[in-house]
Amino acid sequence: MQEPTNISAVGSFRQRLAAGPVWGPFSKTCDAGMIEVLALGGFDFVILDMEHGPNGFETVQHLIRAAERRGMLPIVRVAQAAEQPIAKALDLGAGGLQVPQISDPGQLRRVLHAARFAPRGERGVCRYVRAAGYSAMPRQQYFVAANEALIVIQVEGQQGLANLDALLEVGGFDIVFIGPYDLSQSLGLVGQVEHPRVLAAMEEVVRRCQARGVVTGTFVESPAASARWRAAGVRYLSYAVDVGILLEAARAIVAQVRAPEGAPR
Repeated sequence: MQEPTNISAVGSFRQRLAAGPVWGPFSKTCDAGMIEVLALGGFDFVILDMEHGPNGFETVQHLIRAAERRGMLPIVRVAQAAEQPIAKALDLGAGGLQVPQISDPGQLRRVLHAARFAPRGERGVCRYVRAAGYSAMPRQQYFVAANEALIVIQVEGQQGLANLDALLEVGGFDIVFIGPYDLSQSLGLVGQVEHPRVLAAMEEVVRRCQARGVVTGTFVESPAASARWRAAGVRYLSYAVDVGILLEAARAIVAQVRAPEGAPR
């Protein structure tokens, strides 16, 4: 029997996540070719960013296809913790959801309610969607297996930090993702993601999640930052953004080819 889109991939991804760290960038392009390149480069997952990126659902479905084609798990960061964008991303076959600005248990319960079919939630039911093979899959198989989509919640503000234990008590999700930039703003240190207060707050989240056996993730922009948080036990490492990765590579190439004759290359 045919499996729902990305369900077997989600199971494999969970195994890798349990065994050690995984890496993947945010994506802010509308180009499926870029997604394929990221997969060919060896990334484990990609976060298709609908909060700060240009994509709508008509374009993001093609990016999901591209990631699937190359064996990279597509995770959609929805624009907000609301029922409609959550359901649409899952209907299109997202292997996982990443939901921004989770700050209290009631909000988390509403997210889970929107993301899961009964008995775990009350997601709107339709089997004529891409995730169900446009009705090609046995309906009950789809409804059960679709509930295995990965759920990542972003805790990135002081209210979320204050309510962290209550969020962990609710459970029902896979990963707590610490958003360093929004956290820095919440602490009155906008953009200062390496400030000791920001780092201390992030470390506290990691410690408290680890005490409850909950996987943590965060955003990094350098190999050194990746190594730091990997050593701290963070296993879901979002390494930079596709457009930034391309910009850095382009700058490095231009600097090298424009170097004076005889200079080291």
